[in-house]
Amino acid sequence: MNLISVTDEEELSRTAAEILFAKIKSADRLVFGLPTGNTPLGMYRYLSKYSNEYKQSYQHVYTVNLDEYAGSETYHNYMEKHFFQNIDIPSEHTHLPNGKADNLEDECVRYEGLISKLGGIDVQVLGIGENGHIGFNEPGTNFDARTHVVKLTPSTLQANAKYFTNEEQPTEAITMGIGTILESKEILLLAAGERKARAVMELLKGSLNEEIPATALTMHPNVTVLADQGARMLLDKES
Repeated sequence: MNLISVTDEEELSRTAAEILFAKIKSADRLVFGLPTGNTPLGMYRYLSKYSNEYKQSYQHVYTVNLDEYAGSETYHNYMEKHFFQNIDIPSEHTHLPNGKADNLEDECVRYEGLISKLGGIDVQVLGIGENGHIGFNEPGTNFDARTHVVKLTPSTLQANAKYFTNEEQPTEAITMGIGTILESKEILLLAAGERKARAVMELLKGSLNEEIPATALTMHPNVTVLADQGARMLLDKES
């Protein structure tokens, strides 16, 4: 597992975008697995900026997002606002779970099939939760799990409450499973702020533990962790 240390969230955002943009420029076709939340916002800002500055097309890029709330289009709207509307990616190349599907279990099966049809994920970008969750895979999730419906923990609900000021916050979501994530060819995990320090410590220094879902990434051969000073706080103290 490769650790890239950066000073702050701004440097983290720029570095993450540079890593992905280099792949966009050099590849004929790419499938990205993408996250939402606060941490990747700066990365999307830089990727949009680079597209405009360097006249780089994104028409050869396909995206599959990690998750979506049940009964909601919250993350569909997030991705459109913060990324998709700013670049020339074809709308039919962008994919998220359908949280409003009549049957969420069937939607999970459909989404797994979609990822397979695309040929798998070339680069999966992840954030990390305070409790070590990746995607919406909460503590106790089986490491072999495929895309599934999950009941969200109180800490995750609290962390994401800001997205639901005008509507009732869903308590369930569809998420890519840990097993699905681990099939990605490459994984880039972003960690910013002291609140993520314990989870980063467990990931880099701990052992496999289903109560810390991110530790599953230690089984993957090509993982890069991009962490700012706050997220590395406990690592730095130990060293």
